[in-house]
Amino acid sequence: MRPLRLAVTALMLCLAAQTGAADPLISKSYSYFSVSGRTAADLEREFSRLGPLLSGTGTRHAGATRIKLGGSVDYENSDGRCRVTDAKVKLETHLTLPRWKDRKHASREMALIWDTMSADIKRHEERHAEIARQYARRLETALEALRPEADCARMQARVDATTKKIVDRHAADQDRFDRVEAASYERRMTRMLRFKAAERQEGG
Repeated sequence: MRPLRLAVTALMLCLAAQTGAADPLISKSYSYFSVSGRTAADLEREFSRLGPLLSGTGTRHAGATRIKLGGSVDYENSDGRCRVTDAKVKLETHLTLPRWKDRKHASREMALIWDTMSADIKRHEERHAEIARQYARRLETALEALRPEADCARMQARVDATTKKIVDRHAADQDRFDRVEAASYERRMTRMLRFKAAERQEGG
């Protein structure tokens, strides 16, 4: 068994299960940070002061997903050819989300804003984790499908190149998702607030 040398082993990012032979080792965990305040401006300041610090941007955010991707590859050298006999990709995702301490003292309007905002933060981070899961499965499938090479040194080079290509695509897709989400944030929040306000009026 040789360690799978990934181009990127840990990514810090702001903010469906597929059937098949590949079955990466996937885990997900959560942690929370507490914020206080009775207005939207208060919460924004708390996010900037207490939210998870992202190494890529050097700023704090309302939520974050830490992604750690690793694994191992088994080789077999027989009949003058080296082939992958087993590839096991391991993915760990850790989501950091906010909790609001002042809900009981806040207005109904502020509670509505928090519910809308916190739901969107969680959805965003869960989507980062799902993108990572999709790429973990792609990586494991791609490694197990590699054709044999003349020797295991060449096979290792193929494994490294395949890993780098998929990890780079994963990082690009995560960045693309963040850009799209950032561009649509105000429009998305306005739409959700109107929907929740209408739901509240209908419910009395």
